[in-house]
Amino acid sequence: MKVLANDGISKAGENTLKEAGIEILDNRVAQDHVINFINDNNVDVLLVRSATKVRQDLMDACPGLKIIGRGGIGMDNIDVEYAKSKGIKVINTPTASSKSVAELVFGHFISLARFLHESNRLMPLEGETHFNAMKKSFSNAYELSGKTLGVIGFGSIGQEVVKIGIALGMKVTVLTRSPKTEVLTLNFFDGQSVNFEITSTNDMDAFLKEADFISINTPKTNEYIIDTPQFEKMKDGVYIVNTARGGVINEVTLIDYIESGKVAGAALDVFENEPNPELPLLMNPALSLSPHVGGNTVDAQEKIGIELAEQIIKLQKETIR
Repeated sequence: MKVLANDGISKAGENTLKEAGIEILDNRVAQDHVINFINDNNVDVLLVRSATKVRQDLMDACPGLKIIGRGGIGMDNIDVEYAKSKGIKVINTPTASSKSVAELVFGHFISLARFLHESNRLMPLEGETHFNAMKKSFSNAYELSGKTLGVIGFGSIGQEVVKIGIALGMKVTVLTRSPKTEVLTLNFFDGQSVNFEITSTNDMDAFLKEADFISINTPKTNEYIIDTPQFEKMKDGVYIVNTARGGVINEVTLIDYIESGKVAGAALDVFENEPNPELPLLMNPALSLSPHVGGNTVDAQEKIGIELAEQIIKLQKETIR
């Protein structure tokens, strides 16, 4: 079996495949040349992240392709149902990067609540001349402890966000399409663990009125989850972080509500016009920004690589049987 990891794979994942006798190609092939590369090199497995698109035309043109793997959760860059209809196995890693994304959510929340994103921009420029003025302007900050964390989405990432919120002493509310209950376990360094039973709500109005900090952790949607009607129902001074997908929040409307003071600050790791975010977003001092790096940690990439490799090895064994 031959594997093309076109968007890369961790060394741990590569070693796991090699130990199983599977050949790994770590070439980076441009989208327009992927089909020819797969056919010329008799590739059985195509591994991607978000860069490479795997559409119907590629599958039709590559009859030898047996497995498509996505390193991550969302698979909107793969025509999954069409792949299944052609007998191609589709695999992904739905939980491997959850902790990394959740930690980034709180990196942004803390940065917003303490003005770190703005002070880091200004200190090199004005720290020597306007130190006391900046100290005063950044003093109107907030603790997260005791505030209400609102999480939209209750999948693996949403659950990790909830756990960190609980650990920080926040009140927690979760919004889903239909109410559901999950038991979340917080494990501590000394072996102790505590279980929390969390039941989500589908009452968006009540959810928005209660939340001080809102984290969006949903799959890609066809329409905005957060737009004018939702902003209007939020608390004044709310903080919002989107690490889900571009297009779940109306970015133009978001800036309007930041400028009106309704939204105290927001963070975006994903963008509607990715990889070319709109300039008004990049220049807005109330926004904390990152370039779609939610799952991009060494830890998450190692987990993703190993998990993909183990799934491929399992499928290979099943085929041999």
